[in-house]
Amino acid sequence: MKKTLLLIGTTLSLWACGKSSDDSQPKQEEFKVTAHAPIPVQKTVAKKVYVHLMPWFESKETSPDGKWGQHWTMQNKNPDIIDGSGKRQIAAHFYPLTGPYASGDASIIEYQLLLMKLSGIDGVFIDWPGTTNLYDYPLLVKNTEKLIAKLDKVGLTFAIVYEDQNINIAYNAKVITDKLAAAQQDMIYLQQNYFNKSSYIKADRKPLLLVFGPQTFGSEDEWTNVFNPLNPKPSFFTLWNTSSKAGKNAVGEFAWVYQNNLTDLQNFYGNSYKGIKIASAYPGFKDFYSEGGWGSKLFTIDHNNISTFNSTLDLALQSGSNSIQLVTWNDYGEGTMIEPTKEFGYGFLTALQSKLGVSNSQTDLELISKLYELRKKFPNAAENQKKMDQVFYNLVSGRINEAKILIQKIN
Repeated sequence: MKKTLLLIGTTLSLWACGKSSDDSQPKQEEFKVTAHAPIPVQKTVAKKVYVHLMPWFESKETSPDGKWGQHWTMQNKNPDIIDGSGKRQIAAHFYPLTGPYASGDASIIEYQLLLMKLSGIDGVFIDWPGTTNLYDYPLLVKNTEKLIAKLDKVGLTFAIVYEDQNINIAYNAKVITDKLAAAQQDMIYLQQNYFNKSSYIKADRKPLLLVFGPQTFGSEDEWTNVFNPLNPKPSFFTLWNTSSKAGKNAVGEFAWVYQNNLTDLQNFYGNSYKGIKIASAYPGFKDFYSEGGWGSKLFTIDHNNISTFNSTLDLALQSGSNSIQLVTWNDYGEGTMIEPTKEFGYGFLTALQSKLGVSNSQTDLELISKLYELRKKFPNAAENQKKMDQVFYNLVSGRINEAKILIQKIN
């Protein structure tokens, strides 16, 4: 009995000592995030540089029907099919470095906006479908607003490129019965939700609004009526050589990408149009429409590695335009993307850094890719996510070395 009591006493004593030892260990201090304000990236080129972005990509996780979005599949491609190199089958000739993604994914938005910023881009021209409840338009609006919500933290600006052709599409689909009323509703939505934001781009103290056309409304009177609910009226830009369709409502035109390539650009920069011109630069053009079952092939402009991008960017920089639109960030269906891909790597962005006189380098862009990979690797690790948040704030505030040091501690 004494022996048993002795053993029990010894065991309790050891347990108590062990507990005391554990309690004496210092607790790991919770990581605290310092939300640094963004600062502009220093450049030697004064012209404003914007990039045209498509918010229309969906993954199986984000689509209402649980399927890959149509801009990855077109009519006949299936991203669930993966080849021997690990690439998914997508409706494009080129493959994003991240793989196919959802435009509303917070990690992809962070990745894209950080890449833009450290490449010298000032803001985003967002391709916007309007508010009609047709096809994937409502999802595109949601994706747009998720991106807009991040812009202030990154220190980028934005403007809308209005797809007025969608009014005709909705009318022909019998989703709307009054084209003008639908367009006016779009304008009211823009004024109430976007134009009033501090990050929205203003021209002559008015909200900048571009239209990819016009394609539905083709006269000055029609656009006057479309803009009737707005105060102030926007600084309105049409596609090149189409401002006559808007009359006095248009203050300028923007260049795009057409099959005559440099000749089209030179003609636009040198013509007698008296309005404001927004120049364009693009990497090439190679659409997937025929292969994807979405109609006929349009035309091809060879990328020539990054030579076409360099040539069109040089023309834009030499033009009299004060603003440049990069065409595009991510239109894979037409092969005009400049975001990192398997085929071109970071080539378009490093070329942009060089020509704009940005001090950041490819190493900094690779750091952003690493951050994206870690976001996906540790989605539920709270402390690691806080460290990643700090890496983000370090990057937008120019603390690149601090970001590099901290990201090495995330595991």
